Amino acid sequence: MKIRASITLIFAAAASLLLSSCAERTDARRDGCDIRVGIVFDIGGKNDRSFNAAAWDGVQRAERDLPICLYDVEPGNPTSIEPAMRAFAEKNFDLIIGVGFAQGPIMQKVAVDYPNIRFAIVDGVIFDKDGKTPLQNVASLVFREHEGSYLVGMIAASKSKTGTLGFIGGMDIPLIHRFAKGYEEGAKSVNPDAKVIVNYVGVTDHAWNNPGKGKELALAQIEKGADILFTAAGNSGLGAFDAVEQYGRNAQGEANKFVIGVDSNQNAVKPGFVLTSMVKRVDNAVYDVVKEVLEGRFQGGFHVFGLDKDGVAYAMDEHNDGLIPADVIEKTEAARTKIIAGEIKVTDAMAN
Repeated sequence: MKIRASITLIFAAAASLLLSSCAERTDARRDGCDIRVGIVFDIGGKNDRSFNAAAWDGVQRAERDLPICLYDVEPGNPTSIEPAMRAFAEKNFDLIIGVGFAQGPIMQKVAVDYPNIRFAIVDGVIFDKDGKTPLQNVASLVFREHEGSYLVGMIAASKSKTGTLGFIGGMDIPLIHRFAKGYEEGAKSVNPDAKVIVNYVGVTDHAWNNPGKGKELALAQIEKGADILFTAAGNSGLGAFDAVEQYGRNAQGEANKFVIGVDSNQNAVKPGFVLTSMVKRVDNAVYDVVKEVLEGRFQGGFHVFGLDKDGVAYAMDEHNDGLIPADVIEKTEAARTKIIAGEIKVTDAMAN
C-alpha cells in the first residue's frame, strides 16, 4: 500500500509532530513502501497549474508506478520551508525534493547537516561550503529554458500581427532573464524588427503568487501593442490568461490576443487563447530522480535537461491545433534540430 500525507506547515514544532505521526503510520506498512519521498513546494503551491504542478505530476506518477510512500508539504510562507525539510531529514527520508531555486540556500544548509540523506532540487544548484564543489548528496535538476523559449519566440513572432510581443516574468532574477532572452532571440530570428516588452511581477517570493499583478502587467503590455504574451511567472502568470481572454475573439472566431504558457502544458487553461506552452519536463526529471534512488543509482551534482533530452519543448495538442500554421511548425522544428546540433547558439542569460 502506498501512503501519502499532505501537510501545510506553519511552525517547526507542528512540522515535527505531524511528520512523526505520518512516519509511524508508514513504518507500520513497510511491505508496500520501499522508500519514503518528501517534496516541499514553493509558496505558489502544488496546484499552480505551472511549475509546482509539473513537479507534483512527476511525484504522483512515481507514486503510482513505484513502491514509494509520498509526503508533500505546501509551506504557505518562506519561513516554513526549512522546518519542513529538517523534519523530513530527521525522520531519515530516502529522498527530499525542493521545488524552486529560492529553496537553494535552505537546502544547502540542511543537506550539509544531513550528509547521509539524499536531496534533489528543481531549478537550483547546491554547492558545498566552498561554493564551488557540488554537494554529492544533492541532485541539481536544471533546464535549458532559453532553448525552449527561443522556439516559442519564433512561433509568437510568426503569429503576431503587430510585431510587438510581451514577456511577463515572476521574480526579476537571472533564471527568468534566461526565458526572456531566449524568447526575444527566437522572435528576432523570424522578425528582426520585433519588439519585446518585458516586465516582472516583483523581487520577492511573492512574485510567483500574484495573478492580479500579472493581469495588470498583461493589460498594460496589450495597451502598448503586444498581441502575444509569454509568461514565466508561476501562479502570477495566470493573470495574463485572464487578460487575453478579456479581449475576446474576432469575426472568424479566433482570439484577438494570445498567451503562451510555461512549465506545464497550459493550453487547456483558456482553450483558443493559449498559442502554445513552453514546457519544462520537471515531471520527468523528478520521476527519474525518485527511480534512481529506488534502484540505488542516485548521483549528486548536475542533471541538465535541454532540447536534446526533451527536457524543454513547446506543446501542441487539440487545444491549439490549427492556431499555428504548418509552415511555422516546420521552421520551428528545423531550428530545434539546429539548436541541438549546435548550429544555433541561444544566449544563456544566466551565463553572462
